[in-house]
Amino acid sequence: MTADTPQTLLVIDDHPLFRKAVLQLVDMTGDFVVAGEASSGAEGLELARRLHPDMILLDLNMKPMGGIEVLKAIKAWGLDSRVVMLTVSDEASDLVAALRAGADGYLLKEMEPEDLLLKLKEAAAGQITLTERLTRKLAHSLREENKPKDLEQAGLTDQERRILEQIAQGRSNKGIARELGIAEGTVKVHVKHLLRKLNLRSRVEAAVWAVDRRRGE
Repeated sequence: MTADTPQTLLVIDDHPLFRKAVLQLVDMTGDFVVAGEASSGAEGLELARRLHPDMILLDLNMKPMGGIEVLKAIKAWGLDSRVVMLTVSDEASDLVAALRAGADGYLLKEMEPEDLLLKLKEAAAGQITLTERLTRKLAHSLREENKPKDLEQAGLTDQERRILEQIAQGRSNKGIARELGIAEGTVKVHVKHLLRKLNLRSRVEAAVWAVDRRRGE
């Protein structure tokens, strides 16, 4: 797929009016093509396995199968679809749970349409997708937990520091590999190691941690 090719999008949300609004919104741009829509977690999983969309917009609070459960199943299958949570909940606990389950972004349904489209384009480009308010909430949550205070305390290698900086800039593993001239598989190994050293569970948390520490210097 080239940069000019529209990304395929699957929307999983149990509110039909909201699904319709999102589908109409993305149809107005040339950046996405709607691959499908689902009104439940189970239906969404079936479509995700069959369609292999580039991106999945996933509601958090659905019954009987919630968004976190759906997200974990998608990640367990190894699908390379980017999954962005789109929800009404701005609770820090929900945000952290989604990111630690593998979400590539977390957005609120209250966003202005143009802001939502901008964030979806960022996600399509492999960038981390959080609003500024949610980024502050996540940073505060991480500060409250037992995390390293700085890179020296974490014991990161020079290469791990370079990769962390790239993550903080919103680059994907593929982009980092290209920037540093190393294999994408090597990047994945380094990311795994630096997350363990930082006592973090997701690259989004790592990015927010790095930016937050830089601001505090």
